[in-house]
Amino acid sequence: MFAGCASPHETGCGRCHTPEETACLRTPDMPVPPEVLSRYVFEVADHFTDHAASMRRLLPQAARAMAEGTLDGVGWEAHGLVLVDWRSWPAEQAAAVDAFLRAWWKDALANPEPPYPVGDIFETCAAIARTAAPFLDAWGPGPAADAHLVRCAREWLYDLLSDASPLDWWYSDAEDRVVAELRAWLTGPGAARLRAAGAEHLAIRAELLALPYDERWAHPYWETASATN
Repeated sequence: MFAGCASPHETGCGRCHTPEETACLRTPDMPVPPEVLSRYVFEVADHFTDHAASMRRLLPQAARAMAEGTLDGVGWEAHGLVLVDWRSWPAEQAAAVDAFLRAWWKDALANPEPPYPVGDIFETCAAIARTAAPFLDAWGPGPAADAHLVRCAREWLYDLLSDASPLDWWYSDAEDRVVAELRAWLTGPGAARLRAAGAEHLAIRAELLALPYDERWAHPYWETASATN
């Protein structure tokens, strides 16, 4: 799908990359050293002559590295696909990006020990897609998926209950939408899943997200939770 892609007129950033590294972007299909690949994938857009073309050039190797867990930067930097309008690419290319995100997410949920924390994969997928809905909808039950949900919910609810964003890095105006989608899912399907997984306290806290802030923290649950803890 992206074989043969290149950024033929790429000049790159001479302060951040060597001429040999920039030449990789102009040359299709040439393997890029892993450390250079990671730096390019997470580089800011204005360091490229044609950022979108450079991302298409790097995508086959980058997707493979993401699946293998060898792309350094997942979970703590903005992926280059967050910064390009990949949905405007030719239909087959855009469909391939979407299919990869869904497959990467599905594989992570089924893996008890994925190469990256599931929360980091979720955030990367949601940031690239600019929506959390397809990844939340795909969060089906299962031993590994349930364990990942409990772990992620515990981390997310710490911020969400205080009306803060649980997302660590965003260079996108989609953050508010993604947080709203996550909040809505946790109060309904997510809470039901948590309860079925035996995480009753997390399920109740997730349901409390539906209440206004003051009512949420005045709820009798907190006295019960304090007593049981």
